[in-house]
Amino acid sequence: MRTTKGAARNKAKRRLFRKVKGYVGGRRKLLRSAKETLVRAGAFSYRDRRTKKRDIRRLWIIRINAAARLHGLRYSELIAGLKAANIELDRKMLADLAVTDPEAFGQIVAEVKESPVAA
Repeated sequence: MRTTKGAARNKAKRRLFRKVKGYVGGRRKLLRSAKETLVRAGAFSYRDRRTKKRDIRRLWIIRINAAARLHGLRYSELIAGLKAANIELDRKMLADLAVTDPEAFGQIVAEVKESPVAA
């Protein structure tokens, strides 16, 4: 008697079609198209998880730079001043302060201006 993949193949197909639920047209209904689309989607999601980190960091830097320039400093001067003044705030926290609490950001900038490097 010849053996077939019957149950295992059906289970694999069911699993695949569950993952592509919500896709449009043949990408949802046809096995080969669905497989290709899923592989491609996986590649994009892997790549973009890394790209997202870069994009967020760029956004933080833009926000910090904009807030620093309101106080008469450039981004690079602010970062150098923070290191000189031993203020250990990361870019995420600085950007959040710049947006949500400008007064606190202003106090940090004032401390940086007093440090020897910024002067």
